[in-house]
Amino acid sequence: MRSALVLPLLVLTACGDGSRPTDSDAATTTATATDPGTSDAPPTSTSGELPSTSGDEAGMSTGASAPDSTSDAPTTADPATTTGDDTTGGSGPVPGAFCAPIPKCDATPPTLPGQGAESSGYSRGRDMFYVEGQPQWVLAKFTKWGFPIDKDVVGSTVHIFLDRDCAGAWEELGTTVTTDDGEHAIVEGVEDSGGRVYFQIPADKLLGPGRHRVHMVDEDEWETATAIIDIVPKGAPFFVSDVDGTLTTSENEEAWDFLLDNLPDANPFSAQALGILASKGYRPMYITARPEWLDRRTREFVTMHNFPQGIIHTTTIYEGATGAPAAAYKTGEFAQLKAKGLVPTFVFGNRDSDALAFDNAGVEPPDHRFFFQFTDTMFGGRRIDSYEELLAEFEALPDLCH
Repeated sequence: MRSALVLPLLVLTACGDGSRPTDSDAATTTATATDPGTSDAPPTSTSGELPSTSGDEAGMSTGASAPDSTSDAPTTADPATTTGDDTTGGSGPVPGAFCAPIPKCDATPPTLPGQGAESSGYSRGRDMFYVEGQPQWVLAKFTKWGFPIDKDVVGSTVHIFLDRDCAGAWEELGTTVTTDDGEHAIVEGVEDSGGRVYFQIPADKLLGPGRHRVHMVDEDEWETATAIIDIVPKGAPFFVSDVDGTLTTSENEEAWDFLLDNLPDANPFSAQALGILASKGYRPMYITARPEWLDRRTREFVTMHNFPQGIIHTTTIYEGATGAPAAAYKTGEFAQLKAKGLVPTFVFGNRDSDALAFDNAGVEPPDHRFFFQFTDTMFGGRRIDSYEELLAEFEALPDLCH
């Protein structure tokens, strides 16, 4: 059970990758995540009956690529017409490209009878990519009392609501009970540290291609948690960005701004650059080694600075990670994605730990690995000193939706 008193500055150093791994760390750090799929152990949840083509434009190969036609991905429909969010009716969109405007997924969530204010406001859902045909899980962590005591909510009934396709109509998927330490097997790399929700979506309520929002409420503390789930085909095009020092203006800015109750500034032109990629059909994802209780602030940062809305992953531990542990965490995240047939086309970072994780992920070619004001001497990724350098280049990329 996570219940800790920690000096704020000591904990918050995990917002950035303060200590870089040594060369020997880099040579030996590999994915340490356990089974990237689901476990055979029975879930604690109960389902309720309630309601590349290689274009060389602007000197860059696109690398985004439709899935291999020989892939063993489940085929429930012709991939030329089933592309997740595609509503353009174009002649040849890349399967899984985000071809409709990214939905806001901001419909007012439902409430329970008599629901009061949250105990702490630090409970958090875990966004997920799932490939069509895979088991679909709702994952979350419920805690009370707030920072710096992040005490698990154990044994509380949680109601799980779904906004299917982010259309604004809520349905209740069912209920589950929050765990105590170690009660549930690891699912999607998430170890049971207590206060967890592991809810497998029933077969008759599975999510179809596209983006969906889940909202959860626990009956004891009235804590809530939200998660976004994207259902995509294998090979769906997407990009991944780190946050601290890559999108924020310094590596440790979040630590100070948290104490001042502000949100960090964003690097100039960073939101525009990532927004162009999203407009070309690439799905956004943000992977940060921040502690997981900063999930909500990370979402607020993305929204406030107009970054394209996407899947957001922090660590699943209270302390976060720096240096070699951050590289191991991110390597594990990319391994989880790769096991689903998902490898990002473009990645953005600013540290040795990012360079190592991107190389372990197999992101190719190296000039699709962008490093903000950092030189990747180890693997040959591309340094940029301003995101403005990328605007015209990204604008010249092929549109994946046509």
